[in-house]
Amino acid sequence: MTVFAERCGLRDAGRDQALRRFEEQLAELELSMVRFAWCDLHGVTRVKTLTAAAALRAMHQGVGLVSTMLLKDTSDRTVYPVFERDGTAQLPGFSFAGNLMLMADPASLRRLPWTDGIGWVRGELFFQDGQPVMLDTRRLLQQALARLEQAGFGMTCGLEVEFHIYRIDDESPRLDPERASWPGLAPAVSMIHPGYALLSEAWADLAEEPLRIVQHTAQALGLPLLSLEIELGPSQVEAVFEATDALTAADSMVLFRNGVRQALQRAGYHATFMCRPPFPNIMSSGWHLHQSLVDLSSGRPAFERDAPAPGSGPRDARHALSDAGAAWLAGLLAHARGMAALCTPTANGFARFRPNALAPQSVLWGRDNRGALLRVIGGAGDPATRIENRLGEPAANPYLYFAAQIHAGLDGIARGLAPPPATDAPYDPGAERLPASLADALDALRADATLVQGFGAAFIDYFERAKRSEARRFSQADDILDFERREYFSRI
Repeated sequence: MTVFAERCGLRDAGRDQALRRFEEQLAELELSMVRFAWCDLHGVTRVKTLTAAAALRAMHQGVGLVSTMLLKDTSDRTVYPVFERDGTAQLPGFSFAGNLMLMADPASLRRLPWTDGIGWVRGELFFQDGQPVMLDTRRLLQQALARLEQAGFGMTCGLEVEFHIYRIDDESPRLDPERASWPGLAPAVSMIHPGYALLSEAWADLAEEPLRIVQHTAQALGLPLLSLEIELGPSQVEAVFEATDALTAADSMVLFRNGVRQALQRAGYHATFMCRPPFPNIMSSGWHLHQSLVDLSSGRPAFERDAPAPGSGPRDARHALSDAGAAWLAGLLAHARGMAALCTPTANGFARFRPNALAPQSVLWGRDNRGALLRVIGGAGDPATRIENRLGEPAANPYLYFAAQIHAGLDGIARGLAPPPATDAPYDPGAERLPASLADALDALRADATLVQGFGAAFIDYFERAKRSEARRFSQADDILDFERREYFSRI
């Protein structure tokens, strides 16, 4: 009998070897259950939990997953009328809430450190005929990376992720069956540090317990954590990760974000990766993406140049970046407005774009300038020369965030674009502004032909439908803070 893995084209010697190791690890790690996980459109992991014996069978035959999991907005409402005639005509294979099949990578097995006897594997989605589901966001990044490889480059990414951790004072509001609602209430919380003392050792000591949980969780999951820092805002922290290849970095972000929320909740803390928690006097959280390219033919850093370009000055991109790096920078600028909805995908996140807030407001780049959208770090002779994109919020789906960089940067290289001089006034009121709302950002994405082509028109239609639902409900909410508490604070 043909197993489903063969129908999907997954069966090969490497997978067979990984499956043997998977079976050994089930016993070695004393795993009684395994979570088969998949990252949804909004960067949240969804799981089917199987017994160890069933997990072995599922590695060959897959796990059924209701197809509406792909069709939801951030409130978990299905945005397509799946039970109406032609309700999913634009998305063949999604009618009537039928099953998709989740196939897991046996090499991704990890033991979850915050619970006993539970394993975790990362899966990808297929239709029942074995064809891949191309709305799966991890596949979209893989496709973008394949384009990049055809151009002769690999991508390296480093993550700086700001987020907030609170102590749970009262969990009962969201667990009271008499108060259940859709979306549900958030817990009552207090801060782990009072803020407004950046990198304060006293605040680091005050927050040591939850930060230690974050550290242990990340390291036990095999993630390349470098540091944990006290950020400026009340109860705000930052995690910094070592640079890796782009797909590994994206996978790490998914695992980190969902893992630390669960581990901290077990210990009585609430972590949120929403940009602006619904409290007064907070600071917005950003997700700063450091990116560079590797020349696959030589293995050399592709953004590094040996010496500044002849005749260039410090404000010229080619003073610090290679020709390819300068063109990549220009591509990111050219598509900054279009990629905003992919890098800052929540209605809450756009309030971050304000003057003098260590966040961008306009489509500008600068040399080591934290007020600019794109920050060029390093210079001639420095192999660590890179571009930091400060557009993202920590709630972003990492696969979409990274893929957007690739499609934009490759367009800059293909067209030989040249960036303007570096800004020395990142909050210049006359500069081109980033979108001011999720709705504006979706308009900009729809108008960006390069990004629509890169991701595919069908995906952009699908993404836009889910995010328009969120933007519409946000604009119609009678109480915006209550909306944000339920939609984002309690869930992201």
